[in-house]
Amino acid sequence: MSPNLHPMINVAIKAARAAGAIINRAALDVESVRISQKLVNDFVTDVDHAAEQIIIETLLAAYPGHGIRAEESGDEHGAKDSEFVWIIDPLDGTTNFIHGLPVYCVSIALAVKGKVEQAVIYDPSRNDLFTATKGRGAYMNDRRLRVSKRIKLQECLISTGFPFRPTDDFNTYLRMMGDVMQRTSGLRRPGAAALDLAYVAAGFTDGFFETGLQAWDVAAGSLLVTEAGGLVGNFTGEPNFLEQHECLAGNPRVYGQLVTLLGKYSKFATAAEKAAVQAAQSA
Repeated sequence: MSPNLHPMINVAIKAARAAGAIINRAALDVESVRISQKLVNDFVTDVDHAAEQIIIETLLAAYPGHGIRAEESGDEHGAKDSEFVWIIDPLDGTTNFIHGLPVYCVSIALAVKGKVEQAVIYDPSRNDLFTATKGRGAYMNDRRLRVSKRIKLQECLISTGFPFRPTDDFNTYLRMMGDVMQRTSGLRRPGAAALDLAYVAAGFTDGFFETGLQAWDVAAGSLLVTEAGGLVGNFTGEPNFLEQHECLAGNPRVYGQLVTLLGKYSKFATAAEKAAVQAAQSA
């Protein structure tokens, strides 16, 4: 069993389950869900909005002095200058949800002075609850999580997210995928980054990488990974990645090998590394 839960995590669990109930009800008749497009291939539904609203209401009822940073409403709710900021993705994997593919989740994290200290990821279609409190470990449904023990990259299963916006750098991503595919036992693209990180924490996959992610995609999952004994950062291995739009995670041995493999593709790579990538692409 997980240890006595921190009161803040209990409130976050309550919020995540309430949002999950809304999502599960809507999933029974996904055809009737109203969908709008924020950007090309970037969708939002009335379910995202309803789930986000109940999360914010639940959190602020318990902690009215806290700040809120949410995917759909930004920081228009909550206190503006609090050291405590809840980082919320009410429905990560909206495109999967719209199609009825049951790979999506609710992600809630609490950052204190910019550092994530509490995390909840809830998968409503499987009723899987992932939780972590800084310094107290990570759990899935009361089971303590540990990252996988695999050390040979060729035995590893790695998850990723594909670029989907017209502005994304597809050529670079294809090269990254090619590098990883040839050196691992498989590459997967489930479609919800928060769940991808939870699965690294659980040892279901050995590593994860993706570009273009926002803080609400990775805040909760990153704490799950580190509390399960893994590492998370940008592609060059820097740990302060939350606002950098690139995320790499894995068990410590796999993480190091992925940094070696993918670091040259990072926007934080050295000028020489970037030049070498460009030369290879134009060859």
